[in-house]
Amino acid sequence: MARFTSFVLFAEMRTGSNFLEANLNALPGLSCLGEVFNPHFIGKKDQTEMFGVDLAARERDPFALLAALRAKTEGMAGFRYFHDHDARVLPALLDDPACAKIILTRNPVDSYVSWKIAQATGQWKLTNAKNLKTAQADFDAAEFRAHLEALQGFQLQLMHGLQTRGQTAFYIDYDDIQDVAVLNGLAAWLGLEARLEGLDDKLKKQNPEEIGEKVTNLPEMEAALARLDRFNLNRTPNFEPRRPPAIPSFVAAGGLLFQPIRSGPEAQVKAWLLAHGPLEGDFVQKSLRQWKRAHPGHRSFTVIRHPLLRAHQAFLSQIVSGKLSEHRQALIRGQGADLPPPGKPFADLDQHRAAFAAFLRYAKLSVAGQMGQRVSPHWASQSAVLQGFAGFQTPDLVLREDQLAEGLAFAAAEAGLTALAPPAADRAAHDALAAIWLPDLEEAAREAYPRDYMGFGFGPWRDAR
Repeated sequence: MARFTSFVLFAEMRTGSNFLEANLNALPGLSCLGEVFNPHFIGKKDQTEMFGVDLAARERDPFALLAALRAKTEGMAGFRYFHDHDARVLPALLDDPACAKIILTRNPVDSYVSWKIAQATGQWKLTNAKNLKTAQADFDAAEFRAHLEALQGFQLQLMHGLQTRGQTAFYIDYDDIQDVAVLNGLAAWLGLEARLEGLDDKLKKQNPEEIGEKVTNLPEMEAALARLDRFNLNRTPNFEPRRPPAIPSFVAAGGLLFQPIRSGPEAQVKAWLLAHGPLEGDFVQKSLRQWKRAHPGHRSFTVIRHPLLRAHQAFLSQIVSGKLSEHRQALIRGQGADLPPPGKPFADLDQHRAAFAAFLRYAKLSVAGQMGQRVSPHWASQSAVLQGFAGFQTPDLVLREDQLAEGLAFAAAEAGLTALAPPAADRAAHDALAAIWLPDLEEAAREAYPRDYMGFGFGPWRDAR
């Protein structure tokens, strides 16, 4: 039995997809039907119907067209799909292991410049060299960045979609589509017996000049490209385990839903919320949806805390207290932390400071997925907690502890509630950290939580007090 019964060619404009399609169609037993899910046409420019399905019918039900092209095409049917084509069909394509995935790529600078020239000349395909239209492109740095982000985002979406489904694709680059051996390798991968003896010569190469000759502003282009982090060297690596939405921790009163981040000012916010009415909690997805339906105009919010202050609160409330004994023992064994007996005070500030520094080292390893113990929600990065919330729904508002009075007043007004006095600041947490603060602790927290510092713009805690 054939491994594949259909295929999709993932590509973009000016990547050579027309040329690759022409050569695929030269293989007996295979039909590539163009851009079937292009928002403006079906298959090819100005065509508005295919297999009895017109644009309006496709808009109502794209899967009817997908089924029709597979059922009514002799042999293996496929089409080209770009990042801006009908997004509804993409999950179905990725879910189907019998649909072969071909991914065509090209240097994004080349594809962008080619696209700009095609826009200028109106010539998107060339079949006769005598009809060649020439022009130079104006390189627009902002436009290119948007172009690059769209391409990279789609490629990451495809890669993740295939990985999570246990599938792979046949990757082919623009420079390889002129190689008959590579195209025949693609035919073999698709399970076809037919092979190409030569390349389709109807389509001609457009703009074969060097890239510098194709643009009007080469120095500006070079400067713009030099500023791009082409290899994403400045990324913040993320190996932190994904978190669940933590719905049972949510609490509500009136029309406000609080999605707490552990080791933040949780008690203070709950006390403020209680003043608006009885607290509801212990939600599951079903009961939370019921609450939302029963409270039209509701607003949800969470509160982020400075990473150093939050880590210290987690250290005191979970480790020093002895609540998380497994983590406490791992901290003592792995980091040599000198801790007092559970629940007892430190002998002095130096012991406290050294033990907290050991905890920050432990938190760094934990968040990076380098510890055997699970990552506690009390010291998981706030970025990861928010991503976990998004598994159900992101909060409407992300408030900052240092601007909590203004943030809660706004949240109450949004939910149509009377603004009450804001909660008192968590002086105990601030004073406990202030007693041991040193620049080294600040740096250790930044190393443990780079995503939070960068993503939320946190500066030194000492300056934010």
